[in-house]
Amino acid sequence: MSATSAAPGGARVVIQKFGTFLSGMIMPNIPALIAWGLLTAFFIPVGWVPNEALSTMVGPTIHYLLPLIIANTGGRMVYDFRGGVVGTVATMGAIIGSDHLIAQFNAALPEGASQLGQIHMFIGAMIMGPLGAWVMKKLDSLWAGKVRAGFEMLVDMFSAGITAFLLMIFGFTVIARLVNALMDVLGSAVGWLIETGLLPLASVLIEPAKVFFLNNAINHGVLTPLGTAQSDATGQSILYLLEANPGPGLGLLLAFTFFGLGAAKASAPGAAIIHFFGGIHEIYFPYVLMKPALLLAVIGGGATGVATNMIFGSGLRAPAAPGSFIAVMIQTAQGSYFGVILSVVLSATVSFLIAAFILRLSRKRDLAKGDAGDLSAAIAKTQENKGKKSDALSALGGAGGATAVTGPITSIVFACDAGMGSSAMGASVLRKKVKEAGFDNVTVVNKAVRNLQDNIDVLVTQRELADRAVQLAPSAVLVTVDNFMGSPRYDEVVEMVKASHAGGAAPASPAPAPAAPAAAPVEEPAAPADEVLAPASVVLSGSATDPASAISEAGNLLVAAGGVDSSYVDAMHEREKLVSTYMGNFLAIPHGTNEAKDSVHRSAMSFVRYPEGIDWNGKPVKFVVGIAGANNTHMDILQKVAITFSNMAQVKKLEEASSVQEIIDILGEV
Repeated sequence: MSATSAAPGGARVVIQKFGTFLSGMIMPNIPALIAWGLLTAFFIPVGWVPNEALSTMVGPTIHYLLPLIIANTGGRMVYDFRGGVVGTVATMGAIIGSDHLIAQFNAALPEGASQLGQIHMFIGAMIMGPLGAWVMKKLDSLWAGKVRAGFEMLVDMFSAGITAFLLMIFGFTVIARLVNALMDVLGSAVGWLIETGLLPLASVLIEPAKVFFLNNAINHGVLTPLGTAQSDATGQSILYLLEANPGPGLGLLLAFTFFGLGAAKASAPGAAIIHFFGGIHEIYFPYVLMKPALLLAVIGGGATGVATNMIFGSGLRAPAAPGSFIAVMIQTAQGSYFGVILSVVLSATVSFLIAAFILRLSRKRDLAKGDAGDLSAAIAKTQENKGKKSDALSALGGAGGATAVTGPITSIVFACDAGMGSSAMGASVLRKKVKEAGFDNVTVVNKAVRNLQDNIDVLVTQRELADRAVQLAPSAVLVTVDNFMGSPRYDEVVEMVKASHAGGAAPASPAPAPAAPAAAPVEEPAAPADEVLAPASVVLSGSATDPASAISEAGNLLVAAGGVDSSYVDAMHEREKLVSTYMGNFLAIPHGTNEAKDSVHRSAMSFVRYPEGIDWNGKPVKFVVGIAGANNTHMDILQKVAITFSNMAQVKKLEEASSVQEIIDILGEV
C-alpha cells in the first residue's frame, strides 16, 4: 500500500485516539456536570425553586470543581494517582491565571463598558491534567532505582510538590493566555455561525464524524467547553444538542423498519428502542455503512434539529450523556421543552423521509440482485472504526454464545424450529463445503432447536432462533445466518474449522471422543426422487403474489399429491409466523410445525416457480418448495435441492427451464 493511500486511515486513527482520550477525561465526570445542571435548574433566580444561599454553589462548581476533577481524571489516565495530583495542581494555576488576565482586561475598560466574564478552564484542564502527569512520569523515570534506601518517600513527596509548583506557574503564565485566546476564537466562530444562521451546517461535519467515531474530538474538545460557558452565561446552550439529538438516528432506523430488507429490516425496531431510549447512538452506524448514501439522511435530520432549536431559542442546561431522549428531557432548560421536543420530532421526520426515499429507490435493484446488504459486515466495520468490541453492536449482530473453540472442531449442528426443512438444507450446503475443505471427520447434522444439547462445537441457526438455541447450547460457538443457500458465514465456519485443526499439537492424553449428537437423523433408504417430487407437483409459473398465497399454493400441491391432510397447510402458515422459511438465493421452503407431523401420510414435495418474483418479507423469492417429511425419506431430494440452490449457475438453469421434466432433471444432476 502506498503512503498516499495509507495516510487518510492514519489520520483517522490519530483523530480517533485523540477524541477517545478526551472522551476518557470528560465522560466519567458527566455526573458532576449533571449535578451542576440541576443546581442551576433549581436554585438560580430564574430556576424552579430560587434559593439565594444554595445558588452560591453554582459559580464555584463550574469554575473550580469541574475543571479540577477533569484534570485529575486526565492525570490519572497518564500516571495514576501521582499524575492526577500534579495535573490538578497545575490546572489550578491556569484557572487563576485566566481570572487574573480577565481582571486586568476589565480594569482597563472605560467606565460603564460591558465587562468580560470568567472563562472556565475546561480546555486548560484537558491540557494541564495529562501534561502535568506526563512530566511527573518522565521525571520519576530519571531517578528510578537511584534513590538511597529510606529516602524514597522524601524524594517522591518533594519531587511531586516541586513539579506541581513549577507547572502551576506555567499554567498561570502560559496556558491561561493560550486557552483564553483559543476560547475567544472558538466562541467568536460559534457566535458568527449562530448570528448568520449557518450553525445547521455543522451537521455536515458532525454526523459523518459520528459514524466513523471521530466526533469525540469535536464534542468533548470544543462543544462541551463552549456549551458549558454558554449555559453558565444564559442558562442553556444549543451546542449540547448538536451531537446528542437522537432524532436523526431514530428516523433512519424507522425507515429501515418499514422499507428495509433482510436482517436490517428485522433488527431495526429493536435498534431504534436502544438508540432512542438507551442513548446508544452507535447502534445505527452499521445501517449507514451498509448504504453510505444514507449519510444524507442523518445530515439532513441533524441540520433540521439544529435549525429548529435556533428558531425557538431552545437548548439544554448541561450535556445529555448518553444521548437518550430521556437524558435530553432531563437536561432541557426551562422554557425550551417545546423547541427541543419539536427539534427531535422534525429531525427524525426529515431523516426518515430521506432514508425512505433512498431505500425505496434501491429496493428493486436489491431485490433483483438478492442483495439486502450485509449487516454483519457493516457491524464488523463499525467495530473496526470504533477500535474495540461493542456490546450493543454484538447484540445487534445476534445473540452471544461462546466466542472460540478450545480444540479442533469435530461437530457442527444446524438448528431450525422443526429440524426438518431449513436446517436440513443449510446443513447440506455446509456439509458439502466442509468436506470439500478436506475435513471428512467433522460431522454436520441438522436438528430441531428443542433437541439441542450442550455437546457441540459450532451451532448454526437463524437469527430469530439464536436466543433459544444459546440457552440449550451455551458452550457452542454461535453463527447466525439469514441466507441459507449462499451465506458468506458458511465460509467463515469452514475457516474456523481449518484454524481449529491447523498446527494443533497432539494432546498429552487421548482426547475423549465427542459425544454423539442427540436425536441424529436415522438413515433410511432414500426414496426415488419421482416418488417424493412428482411431475404433477411441479408448477412452472405460480399464481401467488405474496408469501401467504404462495404457501397455500405449495401446500395444496402436497395435499393433491396425497402426502398430507389439508390441516398441514394451516401448520405451514403457522410455521411461517414463528420463523421465516426464506433460505436465500431466491428460495423459500415452507413446511409445517412439528405438531403437524400426524397430518403427514408420506414424504412429499412441491416445486413452484414465480418468474416475476415475490417479496418474501423483504427478501426476493422466485422458487417455493413445499415439503412434508416422514421417516426422512424426503432427505435425499431435499439435499439435492440444497446443493442445487447453493450454485447460482444451477439456479439460473432453473429460472430458464421450459418444462417440468427439465426442472426434475436439473435437481437430479446433483
